[in-house]
Amino acid sequence: MKRLKNISVEAFTIVLFLLFLVPFVILVINTGKDSNSIIDSALALPENWGQFITNIQLILTDPTVAYITSFVSSVIITVVSLVVIVLASSLCAWGLVRNKNKLSSIIFLVFVASMVIPFQVVMFPLVSWYKMITDATGIELLRSYLGIILAYGGFGVALSVFLYHGFIKSIPLELEEAAMMEGCNQFQLFFKIIFPILRPITVTVVILNGIWIWNDFLLPVQILGKGNAIQTLPIAVVNFVGSFVTQWNLVLTAALLAIIPIVIVYLFLQKHIIKGMVDGAVK
Repeated sequence: MKRLKNISVEAFTIVLFLLFLVPFVILVINTGKDSNSIIDSALALPENWGQFITNIQLILTDPTVAYITSFVSSVIITVVSLVVIVLASSLCAWGLVRNKNKLSSIIFLVFVASMVIPFQVVMFPLVSWYKMITDATGIELLRSYLGIILAYGGFGVALSVFLYHGFIKSIPLELEEAAMMEGCNQFQLFFKIIFPILRPITVTVVILNGIWIWNDFLLPVQILGKGNAIQTLPIAVVNFVGSFVTQWNLVLTAALLAIIPIVIVYLFLQKHIIKGMVDGAVK
C-alpha cells in the first residue's frame, strides 16, 4: 500500500513538472522562428534554428530596445536593491530580536501585517508621494535609479525581516556576550559574528527578492516609465509589442535571454534556499 502511494505521488509530481515545463518549451521552440511562423503554428518545431541567431542580432541592434543598456540597468537595480534589503532587514531583525519589549513586538507585527498588502493598492499613492518629495526637496525620485531602488527596498524589507527574525532567534545570546567580553563593539559584533552566521537565510532572501526584482514589470513601469534612458529588461521587451504589429519572434527571444541569468543564479544557489527556509521556520 505504501509502495502504491509512493508511485502515485511520484507520478503526480512528474505530471506537475511536465505541466510547468510546457510554457518554457513553447518559449524555446518559438525563439527559432520568424513572427509569421509563430502565428501560423506556435507548437510546431522550427524549420531552421539559425533564425534564433538572427533574432538575437535583431534584438541587440534595435535602438529603441537598447538591450545591452537595459541589461546593465537591470543588473544595477537588482544588485543595489538586494544590498539595501539584506543590510536593512538583517540589522532591523537583529535589533528587534535582541531588544524584546512591547515596541519591538509592535514594530515586528507591522512588518508582518504589511506583507499582506498588495503593491497594486499603494502604487498610485507611491507615485504621488514621489512627485511631492521631488517638488519639495528637488531630489529626483521618478525616472531615476534612486527612486526605483528605494521602492524595492521598502517593498522587500517586510518579508526579509520576517525571515531574518525567525533565524536570529536560534542564535545563542551567549555567543554575543562572549564577543562583547572580548572587546567587540556593536558594529564588529554584527558584521564579524552575526552576519556570517546568517549566510543560509541571506541566500534565501537574495534569491526570493532577486527573482522578483529581475522579472518585475509593474513597479519599474510606474517609477521609471517607458521611453526613459533607464529601463529594465521587462520594459525593454515590451517595446517589441506595437499597437498594430507584435514581433513575437523578438518578444520571445528577448524573454528567453532575460530569464537565463536568473535561472543560472538559482541553479547555483537552490540548495541554500531550502536550507534557509527550513532553518528560519523551525528555529
